[in-house]
Amino acid sequence: MPLNRRTFLGTSAAAGAGAVVVGGAASPAQAHGRGHGHGHGRPQKRYSFTVMGTTDLHGNVFNWDYFTDAEFDDKDHNDVGLAKISTLVEQVRREKGRHNTLMIDAGDTIQGTQLSYYYAKIDPITAKRGPVHPMAQAMNAIGYDAAALGNHEFNYGIPVLRKFEEQCDFPLLGANALDAKTLRPAFAPYVIKKLRTPHGRDVRVAILGLTNPGIAIWDKANVGGKMVFPGLEEQAAKYVPRLRSMGADVVIVSAHSGNSGTSSYGDQIPYVENAAGLVAEQVPGIDAILVGHAHLEIPEYFVENKETGKKVVLSEPLKWGQRLTLFDFEVVWEKGRWVVEKAGSRVLNSNTAAEDRKITRLLADEHKKVVAYVNQVIGTSAAEMTTAEAAWKDEPIIDLINVVQAETVKAALAGGEYAELPVLSQASCFSRTARIPAGSVTIKDAAGLYPFENTLEARLVTGAQILDYLEFSAKYYVQTAAGAPVDPEKLTNAESTPDYNYDAVSGLTYDIDIAKPVGSRIVNLSFEGKPIDPKAQFVLAVNNYRASGGGNFPHVPAAKQLWANSEEIRNTIIAWVQAKGSVDGAEFASVDWKLTRDGVPVF
Repeated sequence: MPLNRRTFLGTSAAAGAGAVVVGGAASPAQAHGRGHGHGHGRPQKRYSFTVMGTTDLHGNVFNWDYFTDAEFDDKDHNDVGLAKISTLVEQVRREKGRHNTLMIDAGDTIQGTQLSYYYAKIDPITAKRGPVHPMAQAMNAIGYDAAALGNHEFNYGIPVLRKFEEQCDFPLLGANALDAKTLRPAFAPYVIKKLRTPHGRDVRVAILGLTNPGIAIWDKANVGGKMVFPGLEEQAAKYVPRLRSMGADVVIVSAHSGNSGTSSYGDQIPYVENAAGLVAEQVPGIDAILVGHAHLEIPEYFVENKETGKKVVLSEPLKWGQRLTLFDFEVVWEKGRWVVEKAGSRVLNSNTAAEDRKITRLLADEHKKVVAYVNQVIGTSAAEMTTAEAAWKDEPIIDLINVVQAETVKAALAGGEYAELPVLSQASCFSRTARIPAGSVTIKDAAGLYPFENTLEARLVTGAQILDYLEFSAKYYVQTAAGAPVDPEKLTNAESTPDYNYDAVSGLTYDIDIAKPVGSRIVNLSFEGKPIDPKAQFVLAVNNYRASGGGNFPHVPAAKQLWANSEEIRNTIIAWVQAKGSVDGAEFASVDWKLTRDGVPVF
């Protein structure tokens, strides 16, 4: 079967060069700028319109946290979800005129909450007569015009993504998502929309979608041999001139790529992960870029194109539907075409809006099903365990992940060639608010501890490689001199390292001396009470993200794979708790690592 549910030629005709949506006439007040007259006193033809954008929605429809079973809240009192975004969108449409607006997204739509997980795995949209994905229902109801593909779109495999694509009333765009065999686009690269003006001349707005090259690493199991993902800059350079030659008056790029110019995967692939700014700088002919992937808030940022000197406006709305970007354009009729005279951007905060009852009513049943699912009791816990300090201390709740992973790998290797090798395990503090309560433990508790759909692997490593691995991980800490004050909140995330790219390894003991420079911090590395043998072999229980190169940790991606499982680690934890019936940290928790300065413990 072809990778797409329709051939690209059909897509290009239906969702690219020919897929234009004709809006109604704008009111003169909205369509005309004040501008000066020209040419025998005739007023210059002007038109204003707004392109709204979201990104990194990650399965958020309701202002609800399925992990805490309560309304979402954070220290900044942000709200989340498409129900809130819908209210903001309708406000903008009333203000600007519905037909003077477009609505787009920059990807990472169908993964991230238990709502999105439920309709990928528990009641999957791919089943015969299966449900329509809640994100498709909500985005269709809001009236999206296009969405770029995010890397997390591929987490559940291509069949789930294709079904989601089929259920959307708008195209999923990915100019740099190519069929591995033909190198033709696997998804529509772009869409051109027409906005009708009162001057008899439509404004043609092209939306070019670009996804993240890191998909080739992060979801290798799902896309390997099926799709390839070249760089954003080269694909933009290919398509932007084409769009201009097709008559596009305005070109907007929806890019699932941050603005930093850096990559978390190092040089594993020759394409930049966070390339939005590079695209603006290197590719002429772009008017605006909706930025995604980085989970940052950029209300308005201008990048000067090296070739033309033109300023390109970039904006990234905060994740999960916390913000809505507004690109405001003013175009003027010059020399037989519309030309962008002014472009700017701003963001609206969804915490200023009530949830749109149109959306909450539409998906009330789906929400109730998921709430019931996550509140299923799977066992009990003897004491509360939290991740509140797990970023700088060896905490029992992270030990829980590691003991489950190590036991699972030991059982899988039992009776085989590597059964006698010691098993180590890596785990990260994915969330600093995860909690296993004393008493009843539910699915949502386990899901909050492990929010990603990672699977488990076993890789063969040496003592020397483990040392390198731990040294790389330890760059997460800010170098802090002995005797200097320590603020735990400012101690971590050095070099912009996210929490999920710091690993604690169980099965051995070590200290991390944060007074030392990066690369020489691991001291007292021992196995069974003795200094580790650099040549000794170990089995490392590791998640598929890390094993495939995520985070650019050394050695593991090239290490021999001894075993792999398709079951999510989250579900393995749930099954472990169900089988045990109870969780008691006293049975498995131990302090295997600690932070020190010149040999003195920090905590």
